[in-house]
Amino acid sequence: MAADIEAFEAQRPRLLRLAYRMLGSVAEAEDVVQDTWLRWTKTEEDIRDPAGWLVRTASRLCIDRLRSAKVQREAYRGPWLPEPLIEELTVDPVERAEDVSVAFLLALERLSPLERAVFLLHDVFDEDYDAIAETLGRTEPAVRQLAARARAHVKDNRPRFTVSQEEAAKLAAAFMAAAGQGDMKALSAVLAEDAVLVSDGGGKRKAALRPLVGREDVLDLLSRLAWRSGTDYVWPLNLRAVRINGYPGVILEQEDGLMTIAFQPGEDGKLAAVYLVRNPDKLAHLA
Repeated sequence: MAADIEAFEAQRPRLLRLAYRMLGSVAEAEDVVQDTWLRWTKTEEDIRDPAGWLVRTASRLCIDRLRSAKVQREAYRGPWLPEPLIEELTVDPVERAEDVSVAFLLALERLSPLERAVFLLHDVFDEDYDAIAETLGRTEPAVRQLAARARAHVKDNRPRFTVSQEEAAKLAAAFMAAAGQGDMKALSAVLAEDAVLVSDGGGKRKAALRPLVGREDVLDLLSRLAWRSGTDYVWPLNLRAVRINGYPGVILEQEDGLMTIAFQPGEDGKLAAVYLVRNPDKLAHLA
C-alpha cells in the first residue's frame, strides 16, 4: 500500500490541474481526485502504468460530471465564471498564466466534454493520441478530429500575456485606487476601449445579469455602484492582493461576504477584462 500511496501522490498535482481545467471548480477538482484515489485503492487490475491509469480515471470522472452538470450550467443565473484559483503573491506561480486564465477556461466551456478532454490531454498535458483514444474509448482518428475541432474553437480565445507580471499588477493597483476614490476619469484611463466586465453572482448575490462590454458600459455600472452606496468609492479597500487564475487580483471582504476580482491585462497597456466572482458557493474554499 505504501508504494500505491507514493505512486498516487506523485500524480496528485497533475490530476488536480487536469480536473480544474476540465471543471472550472477547485472543490469539484478535489472531489474528482478523491474519487480517483478511492478507485485506485480498490482496483484489482495489474497496473503497469500508474500515471496513465490515474489520468484515464480522472478524465472519465470529469467527463461524467460535465455531462451531468450540463442542465445546471444551462440554467445558471447570469454569466458563469470558473471558481477562482488563488495563489499568494509571495509564492512562485505553479501554473502558466495563460493555461488557467479566465479567458481560456471560458473558451473551454464552449467545447463538448469530449472535445475538452482531448484538447487538454493532448495540447496541455502532452498525452499521445493513442493513449487518449484508450482513455475515451474512441479510435485514434476520431480523437484527432476532436482535437482539431477543439483547437479551432480555442485558438482565438487563448490569451498570451504580452505584459510582465509587474506591469499587470500596476494596472490592477491603478484600477483599485481609482475605484477606491470613485475617480471615473482615472478608471477610464486604465480600461481598454473594448474592456469587458463579467460578474458572477449565481443568483445568490447581486451581480450584473450580462457581461458589460465596452469602457462606457463598465464605467456606467461602476458609477451606479458608487451612487447606490452613498459614498465616493466603488468598493471598500478592505482587501488582500493575490494572484487569481494567473492574473493580478484581490479578495475583498464586504458586508454580505467575500468577492474576488481578477484583472486581465490587454495588449495596449490597459485592462482588457475585469472578472468578479460573488457567488458564495464558488468562494467557500476561501473562507
